[in-house]
Amino acid sequence: MSKNYYDILGVSKSATADELKKAYRKLAMKHHPDKNPGDKAAEEKFKEISHAYDVLSDEQKRAAYDRYGHDAFNQGGMGNAGGGMGGGAGGFDFSSGFADIFEDLFGMSGGRRGSGEASASTRGADLRYNLSVTLEEAFNGKSETIKITTAASCDTCSGSGGANGSKPINCSTCNGSGRVRATQGFFTVERTCTSCGGMGKTIKDPCKTCAGSGRVRKEKTLSVSIPAGVEEGTRIRLSGEGEVGVRGGVAGDLYIFVSVKQHPLFIRDGADIHCNIPIKMTTATLGGAIEVPTIDGSRVKITIPEGTQNGHQMRLRGKGMSILRAGSRGDMYIHTMVETPIKLSKKQKDLLKEFDKAGDNVSPQSESFFDKVKEFWTDLK
Repeated sequence: MSKNYYDILGVSKSATADELKKAYRKLAMKHHPDKNPGDKAAEEKFKEISHAYDVLSDEQKRAAYDRYGHDAFNQGGMGNAGGGMGGGAGGFDFSSGFADIFEDLFGMSGGRRGSGEASASTRGADLRYNLSVTLEEAFNGKSETIKITTAASCDTCSGSGGANGSKPINCSTCNGSGRVRATQGFFTVERTCTSCGGMGKTIKDPCKTCAGSGRVRKEKTLSVSIPAGVEEGTRIRLSGEGEVGVRGGVAGDLYIFVSVKQHPLFIRDGADIHCNIPIKMTTATLGGAIEVPTIDGSRVKITIPEGTQNGHQMRLRGKGMSILRAGSRGDMYIHTMVETPIKLSKKQKDLLKEFDKAGDNVSPQSESFFDKVKEFWTDLK
């Protein structure tokens, strides 16, 4: 009787895809023929665990196995009757389930050859540009001119890579596939062809300006539109402004990553703005009016109520940051900071002493606090 595939991998029937993969990796490393040369038992064990993983890592095959067991993959069995398992020994392609595991484990791809020829050009790389803006610029939006040095199309060969109109030809090493095969122990593996760099094509007479790549390093200037309301970490994509691909390949993209500088007066919280405003002790005590700045450059006059305490918060609706692509604004919050007088003259000190002597019931919070302290000490006696 065939051994249960779950037992082979040492996992439960409810194991997740990640758990299956981890179990297979561990066993494959242990029993791989390259690590156990000449050990037939290890080779057979490796076949067994690879066979089990190939079935259980495929959702359709696993479902069939859970329902019908090993009969699902016998010729003429119930699994094949459904017409969905494909050909090969045991009803499936033995090599299909674990090519990605080999790449992770041994730095190589599995033994399957791709169809068709490799492309003679490759897409260019994406680029990143870090752009720092002020809080005011984030509020208003702006148009910024940036300069980047990137791989651009070679003017000498018009990006083809060939001198005097020379055209790419199939690589003689890989016959145009971009991959070469080699046998390593039990498996035949593929690697990128070093002669053509995986492109499948070579140029007999390469352009002297770009050495056959079809591109050169150039500096270019771009205009970037920063929308109003942009936030820290916002990413702006400029399609096709990245590096040009090798030999006329499609250009990559340029990503602008925006950071917003700290402001000396305002603290941003999403679409809202907070501002700490110092006010005189006399203004906080008697009340009054003050002007406060806003992010749009204007000033707003606010009324300070009589008896305003330190940390009192006031809200100014619609005076916060622009909201990205919304056409509206957040709010602004004023936090009062009552300033204690310093460097008082003798006369000012005398006036405060007189005030303190006559000031019954003018400091309700402190009086309430110290009343509670008295009660606390009384209770301890």
